[in-house]
Amino acid sequence: MLKSKEDIVHLLNSDREVMEILQVVKTLNLPDWWVCAGYIRAKIWDALSGYDEPTRTADVDVIYFNPNQLDEQIEKQLEEKLISLMPHIPWSVKNEARMHMVNQIPAYTSAEDAISKFPETVTALGLKLDEENEVVLAAPWGLTDVLKLEVNPTPYFLETKERMAIYEKRIKEKDWTSIWSKVTVIHRDK
Repeated sequence: MLKSKEDIVHLLNSDREVMEILQVVKTLNLPDWWVCAGYIRAKIWDALSGYDEPTRTADVDVIYFNPNQLDEQIEKQLEEKLISLMPHIPWSVKNEARMHMVNQIPAYTSAEDAISKFPETVTALGLKLDEENEVVLAAPWGLTDVLKLEVNPTPYFLETKERMAIYEKRIKEKDWTSIWSKVTVIHRDK
């Protein structure tokens, strides 16, 4: 049973696909890179739910932070490179240094800052390899919610009614309780 950050890191470190994905992304030499969001959450929730087969996510999100190259075309080229290396993975690559313009919010200061502003605490997760190829797990809002299978908005999304409307819409569209029956979704009136 998963109970701590160490347990999660061990789980992800022992998952062949996760490690292969991390190693392939690391070859791109991107500044401040992370594999993040739903792919990581799904791996944790699958383990907590006792699933033998992994739940497929819509995409594997790769983010990085490079304020010196804001051309979206570079992201598409990076996706193509990843597809050529692992064609069975549905890659999505985003430079978080430009995403504030897309989302019409203040600029992020780093990729981890962007992760902290994802809609749900259980999605605000990132994974990468350090220089020694050790797994690094970022969880700006902690791991309690993901370990309890409890979906809550991040503090950033709790700040405004508009962001909470986005959170509620995502919760409805994602319908995580139909995939992981033990998941509880917390709704907050703003």
